[in-house]
Amino acid sequence: MRVGILGLARSGSSAARLARARGHDVFASDAGSSTEVEQAAAAVRSAGGRAETGGHSAVELAGCDLIVLSPGVPPTAPILRDEAVARVPRISELEFAFRELRAPVVAITGTNGKSTTTALTTHLLAASGFDAAAAGNIGIALSDVALRTEQPDWVVVEASSFQLADIDTFAPRIGVVTNLSPDHLDRYPSVAAYYADKARLFRNATRTSIWVLNAEDAAAVELPGEADGCRRVFRVNTSLAAGEEGGWVDAAGDLRIRIASTETRLVHQTELRVLGEHNRANALAAAVAAVSAGARTDAVAEGLRTFTGLEHRLEVVADAHDILWINDSKATNIGSTVVALRSMDRPVVLLLGGRHKGEPYTGLLEAMRGRVQRVIAYGEAGAVVEQDLAGHVPVERVDGAFEDVVARAAFVANPGDAILLSPACASFDMFRDYEDRGRRFKELAGRFAGVAR
Repeated sequence: MRVGILGLARSGSSAARLARARGHDVFASDAGSSTEVEQAAAAVRSAGGRAETGGHSAVELAGCDLIVLSPGVPPTAPILRDEAVARVPRISELEFAFRELRAPVVAITGTNGKSTTTALTTHLLAASGFDAAAAGNIGIALSDVALRTEQPDWVVVEASSFQLADIDTFAPRIGVVTNLSPDHLDRYPSVAAYYADKARLFRNATRTSIWVLNAEDAAAVELPGEADGCRRVFRVNTSLAAGEEGGWVDAAGDLRIRIASTETRLVHQTELRVLGEHNRANALAAAVAAVSAGARTDAVAEGLRTFTGLEHRLEVVADAHDILWINDSKATNIGSTVVALRSMDRPVVLLLGGRHKGEPYTGLLEAMRGRVQRVIAYGEAGAVVEQDLAGHVPVERVDGAFEDVVARAAFVANPGDAILLSPACASFDMFRDYEDRGRRFKELAGRFAGVAR
């Protein structure tokens, strides 16, 4: 085939490598011209494909048999509205890689907690002796796993709504929905449209599919609709009902699972090395998924004790002068920042801002109450943050470099406070991605907290 690759970020570059390895004629196109994009285009050319940067050639793309769409390219992109290009079948990199994959998949979707649950599920499977790979939005692109000569026992895929939007045959053996809340309203016309793309996870369900759902989130429970398969659930605040399979936290604080009428105590919640109720939910979801994939419960229990969390997810990066510095740069929406705030047990100076994603910041007010002593608003969204929150909590806007934002937070924080970067915004106004933002915060925290890093 002649395969068009639209977008040359990580997943697009990986898809181009896979397409060339399978003998396809590759034409890659990216509207950007950054150093990273130019390097990716050069790699395509050196592998025998063709690539363009700085714009899209409709004629070239219209001549392709298939277009593989990177998740960063929105469906409203002008090139996709071109009449000739629109006639070409298009799929996501997730779908393209799945067609070449020879390993079973655990797919993790939801609004928040996907990355942690993906990493933890992979960790638990590995603890039980499986060769497990984390892919998708976390770790490596799925196409790179498909390229491996020796396929893993399991692939755990973090599947975003953007990737699920353009699937066709993608069919995980096990699927997990962590939770659902409004997100990406800068890209979707409505919450319903966003949820509809998430629901495509169940598109190819069969009687042997296993779905692990957050029983305390009505939208997550309803998302599969009438899809075939076995449903298992997880609950943090209540026990499983009679006849339910899944995981829960009992009254004594023990994490337990019940699968096929066999009930097992795993660990006490204090043995987890990650913060917050939401991470207890993530731990239950991962445990149920791993046991459903064949992991031993004793190995799962040990894996829960040893998992230390992910970078940029409620990551404590400095503790000096009784001020805790916490990097939660992965919190790119309101719901994720709410989760972070509810995990705090000390007064918070909250760094809030970046590129606005469409949600009102008033959605944070309930979680802020009794926790946030000051908000530092910054970035493109700074004015909106200030407008939404002024009069409800102390807010000050810092226009300038990110260094100025962090310096101001350090100045206003008192002993006993936490300085929390949990922006509830995309990072692209000032940074390459949320990881770049988190690394910069860690660097500045080390400087201002007087901690050598």
